[in-house]
Amino acid sequence: MTGINQRGRYGRYIRWILTACDFLVLNLAFFITVLLTPEFDAARPRLIWLMVNIAYFPAAYFLANTQARRTIAMEHVLAGSLKAVLLHAPLFLAALFFLQIEDMPLRGFAEFYGLLFVMFPIWWTASRIIIKYYRGRGRNFSKVVIVGDNPTGHRLFREITSDAGFGYRVLGFFDKNSHPDTPVGLYRGPISGLADFINRHHVDEIFCTLPGEGTDDSDILTTMKIAETSVTQFFYVPQISLNLSRTFDLYAMGSMPVLSVRHQPLSRMRNRSLKRAFDFLFSSVALLCSPLVFIPVAVAIKMSSPGPVFFKQKRTGYRGREFNCYKFRTMKVNTTADTCQASKNDPRKTRLGDFLRRTSLDELPQFINVWRGEMSIVGPRPHMLMHTEEYSALIDKYMVRHYIKPGITGWAQINGYRGQTEKLWQMEERVRHDVWYIEHWTFFLDLKIMFRTVYNAMRGEKNAF
Repeated sequence: MTGINQRGRYGRYIRWILTACDFLVLNLAFFITVLLTPEFDAARPRLIWLMVNIAYFPAAYFLANTQARRTIAMEHVLAGSLKAVLLHAPLFLAALFFLQIEDMPLRGFAEFYGLLFVMFPIWWTASRIIIKYYRGRGRNFSKVVIVGDNPTGHRLFREITSDAGFGYRVLGFFDKNSHPDTPVGLYRGPISGLADFINRHHVDEIFCTLPGEGTDDSDILTTMKIAETSVTQFFYVPQISLNLSRTFDLYAMGSMPVLSVRHQPLSRMRNRSLKRAFDFLFSSVALLCSPLVFIPVAVAIKMSSPGPVFFKQKRTGYRGREFNCYKFRTMKVNTTADTCQASKNDPRKTRLGDFLRRTSLDELPQFINVWRGEMSIVGPRPHMLMHTEEYSALIDKYMVRHYIKPGITGWAQINGYRGQTEKLWQMEERVRHDVWYIEHWTFFLDLKIMFRTVYNAMRGEKNAF
């Protein structure tokens, strides 16, 4: 039992240290607010300070493991810091209301949470970097054994040892027989010796990669009992084809677990609702302000060449449905607009149109499509119907990009894959980036893409023509 009590002590300390630092950041933000807000002199700052700290305890409890988790993505760290602020605010307000503290300055309230929105993400990001560095130096590592000396076990071994910042140390493989590709010295024998090995080496986690059916089923149950007896965390890793190497979603079909082979965050109602609400609000504000840009641009287009102000084109949208995509007209009226992409020195473009394309101002009317729900602000760019028909036959996973609504800008565009696609590999890279975005969507990723789009437009893009 001595070995059991020694396991996990460093991880516990890290969680306590990070939580204590959260409170330090919280108090620092509050004291800065007091210094910036003279109205606090007439309030009861000590009592308010006490409520500030008490209101954070629930957030500290629910989010205690977020920073210390070994394989958490950076955007999830930022999301966790935002959750901490959003959880603290209503509890803090409820405490003020319950204690009838009505002299909390409104300016101080705004400044305090404004600081938290900045300071928490900075601290949480910095702490993540520090922890990864600390673990990469060989500290706070988690001792692991893999039960199942097979290709799945070896793939798992490569993944968890690929980044020292994860803090895993694999002590060996257990199985009936050794596999030829097992790293030298890591085969530890059959499962009968697992319990003794765990207690002698203070193992923290067991990863089981044995098949879930047949004779190995009893070995899985034995491994689970050993984990429970030795108070060691147990994880089961199913044997999945290399061709399905991606993030999965797990759900239940009655009593049967089912894996969805394509992780789609936007398949969840709450994520779709959040994205649609942001699209609607942002496009509404943009359209209310649009006359400031639309009117002078419309006049300039009319003066530059005969034809309509807006260019309307059928494009492929959500689930392959056709819709009319709007843009400012940048070319002379021609008969090849639906069959030929714009090129760098395209003779069809007007001088004004060339400027509109380079600055991306020609895309602004697509806020109409966003407001109507046909497009999103961020998503895969919609293609002409001819391109959809052509590339869907040439490029694997091309139609996957239509699982979500098309966007005004996207992950592929900010990574340099916008404009003309002269060669097949260019469209393949665009599709690869679009599929990555679909499988890794977060609200913070959308904000990042929007900021990068504005930055690229101000800097100027070589492919914007």
